[in-house]
Amino acid sequence: MSLRILVVGAGIAGLAAARGLRVAGFRPDVVEALPATVVPGAGIYLPGNATRALRLLGLDVPLRPLGDLIFRQAFLDTRGRDLFEMDVAGLWSGVGESRALSRADLQQVLLTGVGGEVRFETEVRDVQIVDGAAKVEFGTGAVTEYDLVIGADGRRSLIRDKVGLGGPAAPTGQIVYRSVVTGGPPLTDWTAMLGRRSAFVAMPMGGRRLYCYADETAPDSPNPEDPKERLRELFGSWGGPVPAILDKIEKVQVARTDEVLLPTWSKGPVVLVGDAAHATAPTLAQGAAMSFEDGWVLGQELRDASGDIPAALRAYEDRRRPRCAEVRERTRERDRARDVPPSLRDPMLRRRGARIFTDHYRALVSPV
Repeated sequence: MSLRILVVGAGIAGLAAARGLRVAGFRPDVVEALPATVVPGAGIYLPGNATRALRLLGLDVPLRPLGDLIFRQAFLDTRGRDLFEMDVAGLWSGVGESRALSRADLQQVLLTGVGGEVRFETEVRDVQIVDGAAKVEFGTGAVTEYDLVIGADGRRSLIRDKVGLGGPAAPTGQIVYRSVVTGGPPLTDWTAMLGRRSAFVAMPMGGRRLYCYADETAPDSPNPEDPKERLRELFGSWGGPVPAILDKIEKVQVARTDEVLLPTWSKGPVVLVGDAAHATAPTLAQGAAMSFEDGWVLGQELRDASGDIPAALRAYEDRRRPRCAEVRERTRERDRARDVPPSLRDPMLRRRGARIFTDHYRALVSPV
């Protein structure tokens, strides 16, 4: 099929969309404003539905040697005492494995999936819809016309802004901290410690490394000047594996999280995927999974619509919107739990936490 398609962004969502299109028989152009030498840091946790989507995209095999499998999630209080456990392997049985790995390794797998055909250091300056086509102006001043433009350029999407698909992302009030630790305590499980308006998560990601993710709800506070020192302030008095991890932390990435909630994901021949369309806080670790699923569904709907782009984009959004809304609502629900005083929340989690937190994923076990 000879549709002229442009994917803007070569992060997880853009590369997943490009792969989904290639599997469906299309050959999109892919551009990325950053240079190829910029490699994503930290780690990432992929639940079972993310692995299933990668299998649909034909990318599960190169993933298998990477990172570490996660079979169980352990939830602890701030002193390191057990709250409850989740049987991750049982939850995703028949769906896919859960895995923690380096973001850089995942990026390489996704790049291989599109044949490395990415034009790096290629900035999109403007997009205009003219006579049913999308005219794209690049940073060089060159203008190219496309039948379809896919905005995969993240929470602060320029494509979303240029075609008027919605306003800016809405801050959630969370500050997140990410780090990879070598030589920390020998964890075998994805392990979370829950405080009040804060949490600390660590998991094995292969090679004696731990991927650590921590967050705090601080809507009115500026980003810390020294994120490593801020982690010590927040979590230095906690028990469990946290002290040994804090001793080994060297570099910390800090970011704020946003939500993107739009009335529609497409306008004419322009459509949004991934965080550009439906970003949430990362509490359920579903950002990558939703992007993989987006890429697969978009490719299939374009193929089945036989070139009828408006019909394909309607079908894509009809299939994806309820699932992404489910993720958003369950994310908000889990985040609200951090605002409950631990004296009330922790006894409840000891009684019913496994059922409640497992139920957050039930709808995602069903097929894409």
